[in-house]
Amino acid sequence: MGKITNLKLENFTCFEKLDLEFSNGVNVLIGVNGTGKTHILKVLYAACAITVGEYKQGEDEERKGYSKKIRNIFLPYKGKNERLRRRVNESSKDGAIIIHKDHGQGRLYLPFLLADDYPEFMEILDNFAWSIDSMESVYIPVKEMLAHAPGFLSLYNKREIPFEEVYADIINQAYLPKLRTLPNPCYEKIFKHLTSAIGGEVIVKGEHFFLKNEHDEFEFSLIAEGVRKLALIWLLIQNGSLNPGAILFWDEPEANLNPSLLGVVVETLLELQRQGVQIFLTTHNYVLLKEFDLRKKKEDAVRYISLFRDKDSDPVSSHSTDDYLSINPNAIAGTFDDLYDREIKRSLAGV
Repeated sequence: MGKITNLKLENFTCFEKLDLEFSNGVNVLIGVNGTGKTHILKVLYAACAITVGEYKQGEDEERKGYSKKIRNIFLPYKGKNERLRRRVNESSKDGAIIIHKDHGQGRLYLPFLLADDYPEFMEILDNFAWSIDSMESVYIPVKEMLAHAPGFLSLYNKREIPFEEVYADIINQAYLPKLRTLPNPCYEKIFKHLTSAIGGEVIVKGEHFFLKNEHDEFEFSLIAEGVRKLALIWLLIQNGSLNPGAILFWDEPEANLNPSLLGVVVETLLELQRQGVQIFLTTHNYVLLKEFDLRKKKEDAVRYISLFRDKDSDPVSSHSTDDYLSINPNAIAGTFDDLYDREIKRSLAGV
């Protein structure tokens, strides 16, 4: 299994032209709302998803897989992928999604002409090494789903409901049986650390998840959502979804999580990348960013990707760096600096 090395987007959602190079370790996407952080995660995750499961089929079907997965996780109105084009300039209807990976020099090239008379992507798998080699991946959405898992999959599979496919995907992965043994002692260490953080272990009864501790078994609907998010990572490590070589996409890990637990999250992610897991995450949280800065070791690979607009009407631009202090612009740190300055001014005014 290879790593995703590059992404180019042309006239896709909020991007006119975007060209990103990724780290083999952790990639942290930051930016104000509306700069396309989640869109990048979904585009990359869809590319991984077509190499496994129902999307990995015969050659003809395979050529349709990426368009289908994009549609199912973006949910454009009436399923029309042309609605994903950047609409600021009506004369610019051509675009592309181009993704590279290192192993086998695989490239997924998806050109599209989003004219009214051609409503679908014109898809080309430029190098079949992309689809031949499986890219095991996990996408964790902002909304925690395990408490809502009972009955969800049967409803989703039978009815048209407005849930992005990432929600069904993560529930399916959480239900996977546990491994007989974890890959190596480092995984045992991560597992024990998470067990301590959530205060027990996760068990499954039918379609229901429970947290079992020394007192009793508690259904997930009674457990704090932040704890459930850590419990999900516990499950994914136990069942092999995050084995070495996997790719993890996590949208806002800090959502509903007490800042005191963010150190556990960051240490877990850093250890996973040391074991060969490539990670993509988005964040709006200063504590999470600083935990990466303070806990990162010299050999750890962490890249910060800042997405921004110079003006509200401008397309999204990017700046990448492996140095926390070089993130520019950094809207998160800028907001906290402003709070600090206002606190100092208030304190001095009272002297």
